[in-house]
Amino acid sequence: MITRVRAKFVIGYDESDHCLIEHGELVHDDDRIVFVGRDFEGHVDTEIDAGEAIVSPGFIDTNALADIDHAIFDSWPDRSRSLGLSWSESYLSDHGPRFDRNRLKFRREFALSQLIRNGITTMVPIAAETYLDWCEDYRDMADTAEAVAALGIRAYLGPSYRTHVPYTDGSRTLLHKDERRGLNGLTDAVRFIEDFAGSASGLIQGALLPARIETQTESTLRATREAADSLQVPVRLHAAQGVFETEEIITRTGKRSIPYLHQLGFLAPKTLIPHVWTVPGNRLMPPELATAEYGASGRGTDDLSLLAETDTSVIFCPIPTAHYGGGLETFDTYRAQGVRVVIGTDSAPPNMIKALDLATAETKVLGTDRTAAQAADLFRAATLEPARALGRSDLGRLAAGTQADYFVLDLTNAHIGPYADPIRTLVMNTDGRDINRVVVAGRTIVEDGQIVTVSTSDFRERAQEFLSDYISAHTESDFAGRSLDELQPSSFPKL
Repeated sequence: MITRVRAKFVIGYDESDHCLIEHGELVHDDDRIVFVGRDFEGHVDTEIDAGEAIVSPGFIDTNALADIDHAIFDSWPDRSRSLGLSWSESYLSDHGPRFDRNRLKFRREFALSQLIRNGITTMVPIAAETYLDWCEDYRDMADTAEAVAALGIRAYLGPSYRTHVPYTDGSRTLLHKDERRGLNGLTDAVRFIEDFAGSASGLIQGALLPARIETQTESTLRATREAADSLQVPVRLHAAQGVFETEEIITRTGKRSIPYLHQLGFLAPKTLIPHVWTVPGNRLMPPELATAEYGASGRGTDDLSLLAETDTSVIFCPIPTAHYGGGLETFDTYRAQGVRVVIGTDSAPPNMIKALDLATAETKVLGTDRTAAQAADLFRAATLEPARALGRSDLGRLAAGTQADYFVLDLTNAHIGPYADPIRTLVMNTDGRDINRVVVAGRTIVEDGQIVTVSTSDFRERAQEFLSDYISAHTESDFAGRSLDELQPSSFPKL
């Protein structure tokens, strides 16, 4: 089935970079693009005239929240309430998962539907573990794979795993260690990849996704690197994303997180590290951590140089870092030092366009430079650069021979107003709600703003019920057993 899409603007690709084709056409034969330009002369089965719109390569989100939102309840509390969201010592020793398998699968389905609505055609999932028994497992990810296949999004999947779980005694965060569970989790992750990679007509590929660095041992980190190299799959590890983590890693190893990973040989191509803001040079980094000399040579190490030298990618997630008071300093600075930076959402709703706009604002403010964070650079960071990080030259661009993964963004919506340059307009004036068509591997997933592959008519109500039950259960795990009104008070008094 050969489909032609016409639009006011088509974001094409010319040898090494995106290019703009005004009054352009995109033609694909099922899942492969055969033509991008003007005046295609071949046979066409289906014509779509998108009118005043942008046809864009689909976004690639390598830190995509495949979960129900949690920033609503955990991005604002003071320290005591924040600790109340961690497992207490008693809950750590005696609890099971909060939700049954069907509800856990639904939260994946809902989250994936939100990603698709926002023009994200390829995703690498991230989720909370706080309502699980320990961490994700093979069954959970198999259910996620089923949801991926039904909805039609492209995904890099693998169950997360960890050797440590955070808990609290009411005064501080502690880590409970069980290395056996972490190593078993890695074994499950490898088995999942062997079973599912290439399934759903190639939409599902494997990735190793260990939980945060402070919840790993050196054994799991070394084994993860070895398994990733053997399987030839991407690996993602959250690191350098907080002061507690940095202090913990220094205590264990004598090094900050990035130099420690480099010493292990963990940093490499097709390796992605989300956040990476607790590095020397960040104004929120405690001086004793930023300036101390950790290394056999007795000298400090330039963390960003290590990332650049090893072709390791940094995932910049501007929405959650802003919500939690951190931030990359800065998007432009990292890139100038040779680090590949890609944009992730890590939030709900996963509005990639909002993330691009916020990245612009954060970078300009932190760098005190109005010319910083150009829209073209940010757009590449959501398309071309994550495709390169995953080793996929057939994604993130619209060119003959690449995958037909794209979205159509309507420029006629009244709230957008007049438009100028389409990329700057997309970043600054639109958001995910302006996307009315999403296509993955040539299959239409969203049409007229609605998902057409599965029924989502009851999704919002079921998601609300899930989140409400999740929040109400915090009393059970809170170290002080506080009521919901104490842990999650309303912004204004209730009358």
